[in-house]
Amino acid sequence: MCVSASLAAQSGFFLQNDRKRDRIPFQLVNNLPIVAVEINGTPLSFILDTGVKSTILFSLEEADSVQVRNTSPVLLQGLGPGGTVKALKSLNNTVKVGDAIDRNHALYIIFDSSLNFSPRMGIPIHGILGNDFFQNFIVRISYSTQVITVYDPQRFPLKKCRKCEDLPLNFVSGKPYISLNVASGEKQEEVKLLVDSGSSDVIWLFDDKDFIEESPKNYFNDFLGLGLSGNIFGKRARIPELSLGKYHLKEVNTSFPEENAILKARYYEDRDGSVGGGFLSRFTVTFDYGKKLVRFKKNSKFKDPFHYNMSGLTLEHEGMELVKQERQAAVNSNRANQNDNFTRNSVSITTEVHFSLVPKYVVVDVREGSPAALAGIQKGDEVISINGKPCYEYKLHQLIELFSSEEGKRITMEYRRDGAINKTKFYLKSVF
Repeated sequence: MCVSASLAAQSGFFLQNDRKRDRIPFQLVNNLPIVAVEINGTPLSFILDTGVKSTILFSLEEADSVQVRNTSPVLLQGLGPGGTVKALKSLNNTVKVGDAIDRNHALYIIFDSSLNFSPRMGIPIHGILGNDFFQNFIVRISYSTQVITVYDPQRFPLKKCRKCEDLPLNFVSGKPYISLNVASGEKQEEVKLLVDSGSSDVIWLFDDKDFIEESPKNYFNDFLGLGLSGNIFGKRARIPELSLGKYHLKEVNTSFPEENAILKARYYEDRDGSVGGGFLSRFTVTFDYGKKLVRFKKNSKFKDPFHYNMSGLTLEHEGMELVKQERQAAVNSNRANQNDNFTRNSVSITTEVHFSLVPKYVVVDVREGSPAALAGIQKGDEVISINGKPCYEYKLHQLIELFSSEEGKRITMEYRRDGAINKTKFYLKSVF
């Protein structure tokens, strides 16, 4: 009985070595927290995603060394128009995040090669760490310092905070929901939103009737993201205000996904949309699933203006290519003259040649009527350089930040199409 009680107490994740808390660094890419995760001893990179219930592993080449156990076939349903996705459910796995560990963890393995977040992120992404990670802890995500702190709630309970806003968490199908207020003209409306740290956008709303106008047109059509069931497209616009207690955000970038991508989520989960990393990253966010509470405390990014990709380009990392790099190096040589009491110095210039494997970026989508489209850039073009700098010297998220930086910014670009190098330029232009 003592052994059984001990095992029951450690069901799910727990902190090793009787620790009260643990600090886990993460990388913030496109408003998404990327954490180091070990699956049965294999180190991998996962998106920390409150919008997904369980842990999902993608069957990528980098993850081939993962040994999984006790598998059975299942079907998964996610956002996107593609319906269900075939997967394997695997039991009794050891999953470790920092000093938090679960020795009896269930995960789902997806073999669909089209479901690959790595090219869109520009870094290896092997899976999604879902809400199972939050169940036994108080979890504080500091987006400004890029540190996740997990606490043992029995030994480190959540204290009161006068500068914070606490909201109740409601759970549907194991996923957390909050209620916020959105404004449209003189109208204020409360909306039920999934808390989705695995979405890079600020807010998604499923109903656009109070926000979208054709004359004058206040939106544009765009690629919104990659869901478990395929690519998601929709409209982007701005809503006047989004409110959380005493916190008020103005002119908020908002996405309205197409109906076929969110049909099941809308009706089976009875939700109005979701808030993602573009919203969460303006706060330090603390989740206490045991008390069904989430706490928000604004950080230094709270008042930053809302940006979006004004170029109209969606780029993707498409493998690696070999590039030749030449650089000159000076070599000093000292020679002593036997007839003189001094040393003669000479300098020779040599050329060093280096070959490097570097990332290759290609255009996977061009928004109709955007500055990039009007400049002649097409889907399938390989980007060679941007603003005089080789494209491989940028990280993909840096290019996204560049394209979202400021209206009127000049972008010069070299790209390869059908073996020929082309040059063009355009200026970032706001749609709103």
